[in-house]
Amino acid sequence: MSSSQLLSIATFVFALAAFCYIAALIFKKPRLTQPARWVVVAAVLMTTAGILLRWVESYRMGIGHAPLSNLYESLVFFSWTAGSLYLFMEFKYKNALIGAFVMPITFLAMAYASMSPNINDRIQPLVPALKSNWLIAHVATCFLGYAAFAVAFGMSIMYLIKSGSPEKQNGVIGHIPRIDVLDELTHRMVLFGFLFLTVGIITGAVWANSAWGTYWSWDPKETWSLITWFVYATLLHARLMRGWQGKQIAYLSILGFAAVLFTYFGVNLLPGLHSYGKV
Repeated sequence: MSSSQLLSIATFVFALAAFCYIAALIFKKPRLTQPARWVVVAAVLMTTAGILLRWVESYRMGIGHAPLSNLYESLVFFSWTAGSLYLFMEFKYKNALIGAFVMPITFLAMAYASMSPNINDRIQPLVPALKSNWLIAHVATCFLGYAAFAVAFGMSIMYLIKSGSPEKQNGVIGHIPRIDVLDELTHRMVLFGFLFLTVGIITGAVWANSAWGTYWSWDPKETWSLITWFVYATLLHARLMRGWQGKQIAYLSILGFAAVLFTYFGVNLLPGLHSYGKV
């Protein structure tokens, strides 16, 4: 079995996990979250095996490199980090129904990677700019940040749904965690993601200097990474210094994730030094 086939199977396992969490929420069956949790564990383990196998396959082809070099590989890594972060949060904070809003994001990323005709899943040699020891450090830290922001986005949507329907606390919405819990977890995930995004930008600047002779060139990806950083920096500043909470933080979290998505996908439509990341 090839790594692409294994990762395609993992896509359907993530889909099953998302289905179980959503069913647990809609049909008021919290017991469904227990098998859902172990389905996520299976999906994460399968994705781990797929990433490692792809790494081995690249060495067998004589072009060995970490599987983090194109859009397909980055989507897989994003799903892996998001799934892993979610599992950590669920085991630590015991709020399983958050998976109903996080797992669909992870599944959609895997599905887009595995099923989109516009994405090439073949292992290819690295372009010269990517032949660097900074590849793993830069990409891994950025996508740990992106994954944390995705989890925070899911919890922000839950917060707005919960706070917008106070009269329906005994129905489906009643199974969503309390708004104070969602607010605090959103803040923690944003803080975690912000730290890793900061490290990702710094390692990217160092890598850019070694590859192109300049730390910063206002490339579209660099520019939008900085815009994303400022959105989340504003969120953290508003919370810590201005005391913002609740809906204000949720809206900023959603805005920040929109910036993440444009940084991740939108700038690939623009010419720039990072244009190799679109395939």
